[in-house]
Amino acid sequence: MTPTRLPRTLVVRLDSSGDVLLAGPAVRAVAAGSSYTALLCGPQGAPAGRMLPGVDDVLTYDAPWVGLEPPPVTRAATRQLMETLTAGRFDRALVLASYHQSPLPVALLLKLAGIGRTAADCEDYPGALLDLRHRRRPRRHEVLAALDLAHAAGFPLPPGDDGRLRVLPPPHTTHLTGPEPYVVLHPGAAVPARAWTPGRAARAVAALSAAGHRVVVTGGRAERELTARVAGRHALDLGGATDLPQLAGVLAAARAVVAGNTGPAHLAAAVGTPVVSLFAPVVPADRWAPYGVPHVLLGDPHAACADTRARHCPVPGHPCLDGIGDAEVLAAVAALTDRPADRGEQTERGAAV
Repeated sequence: MTPTRLPRTLVVRLDSSGDVLLAGPAVRAVAAGSSYTALLCGPQGAPAGRMLPGVDDVLTYDAPWVGLEPPPVTRAATRQLMETLTAGRFDRALVLASYHQSPLPVALLLKLAGIGRTAADCEDYPGALLDLRHRRRPRRHEVLAALDLAHAAGFPLPPGDDGRLRVLPPPHTTHLTGPEPYVVLHPGAAVPARAWTPGRAARAVAALSAAGHRVVVTGGRAERELTARVAGRHALDLGGATDLPQLAGVLAAARAVVAGNTGPAHLAAAVGTPVVSLFAPVVPADRWAPYGVPHVLLGDPHAACADTRARHCPVPGHPCLDGIGDAEVLAAVAALTDRPADRGEQTERGAAV
């Protein structure tokens, strides 16, 4: 009897690096049941995709229906994607998208590329575009929603996999940070509503330094002016000094990370570092809070901007985040760094320590 051939599987996650990191456990589940696993990402998510265990190849497509500044629809880009997908000879595809996104545009392209069986969470009627139309459980965390879909598609987590976020081992970065211990503060975010204002972040750095913490400020190349202002004379400024794997190394060696709801918070979780999450309620924390590590959520979950998905704070003074006091920040860092390694789980005020 000929053994059943494992499928060649494509996992689609087209948005940010943080979203791709949250898809990591589902990707591992797919890889455990596939002979070959490729990940189709947008340009912002591709660097994170290359860090996920179980991925054999990362394909890139800048989708016109995703992102803050989506590209125009062109025949050339669509034709190139179709050729790439057809050449991949995929048997199955798993489309991962957030609860407010539609999987149907890419599902149409997957069908036209000849992919045999496509699965996705979908509220809209999919017609012939999906072979498995799965329904997401209400307010399910992004990690668990992706795992639910993978399981329904025939890809459970393999035995021994705890389902937490994970990346390939990052490089050592002591030459960048100097010796441990230190706390990382990452002041930036893809949209301003999800981050402290620069002045508030700078005051937090000063407070952490005055409390005896060595502080490292991180950020991308486009954030060098921000990180220089926030670091001031109180912290080491690594703005623009790291690529994503090096940032993972910096975060892995930190005692804790203070960051908004942004990719580096999820990268910190993927390397096992506790997170003080400055969580603006423009999106729900139960879907995007740091996953699988001790964390404390700070911010007003009942602010007027709750569930609006606003990119810029609609309330003067950005009170949901800038209203967080230094004492709260210091207490959150202490709760995550002054406890033994086997910290517990959920606590009040959105905290998990």
